[in-house]
Amino acid sequence: MPIPEDVTGDEIDKDVRQELQSLPKTLAEDVARNLVMVARLIDEDPEGAYAYSKVALRLASRVAAVREAGGFAAYANQKYGEALAEFRAARRMTGNIDLWPLMADCERGLGRPEKALDMAGAPEVHKLDRAGQVEMRLVAAGARRDMGQLDAAIVTLQSPELASSSVQPWTARLRYAYADALLAAGRESEARDWFAKAVESDKDGSTDASDRLAEMDGVEFVDALDETADDEGKTEAGLGEDDGAGPTSESSTEDVEDTADDEDDEDDEDDEDDEDDEDGTERRADDRA
Repeated sequence: MPIPEDVTGDEIDKDVRQELQSLPKTLAEDVARNLVMVARLIDEDPEGAYAYSKVALRLASRVAAVREAGGFAAYANQKYGEALAEFRAARRMTGNIDLWPLMADCERGLGRPEKALDMAGAPEVHKLDRAGQVEMRLVAAGARRDMGQLDAAIVTLQSPELASSSVQPWTARLRYAYADALLAAGRESEARDWFAKAVESDKDGSTDASDRLAEMDGVEFVDALDETADDEGKTEAGLGEDDGAGPTSESSTEDVEDTADDEDDEDDEDDEDDEDDEDGTERRADDRA
């Protein structure tokens, strides 16, 4: 896999760099550069990120950071079985519990929501930090919805973090999930309120809460640069291409009426011509069009 020359490998986190010190220097540099590419591409080009992660895994599969990166890349490509295997391997190497919610979500992706719920109730969850516990709550609610338990999903999301007025990194996603669950349960008024709250807290656009809110309010967005829509608007309003307003003076009104009379006379003459030449009717009609 080609790597841009500006990627040196020094861009990786300090902790990852320390893990790579167990490798020969040249190999460590190659692995680091591939990991940088995974991080760069995982959002905009998941398939590309996955390809670089496979290179890194081939070079250094015994490095926990490499297994973790492989898990994230596989997860981004919805390869949940592969992602779960990589996350498990990374956890065995480090004992780190941070990947627990992602592992549970992989179980959901594999069609095993019951297993995800079991993981949500496991002792490991109590070892997660607050962000991890919120993430686990989101996964558990998703599993409930997978099983058709909409009311249980709503209750699962009801928490001090949801009720808090302070904005945290997880706030927008938590409010969005709650609004979406309410909407699925037919509680549209409540759902609208929570989509609005999600919009307030979503400063970086991590959700499409604003679009969902607009959809509920019946708001349609028109591209201001769409010339076709603009032309259609002019046609519906009766505006010409050159002027944006109709006649406003008496003389203008009279001119319009005279023009209309002239056109009527021309139509009468055309009707007479049509009677004389039935074979040319369609041709003349096409010419006038």
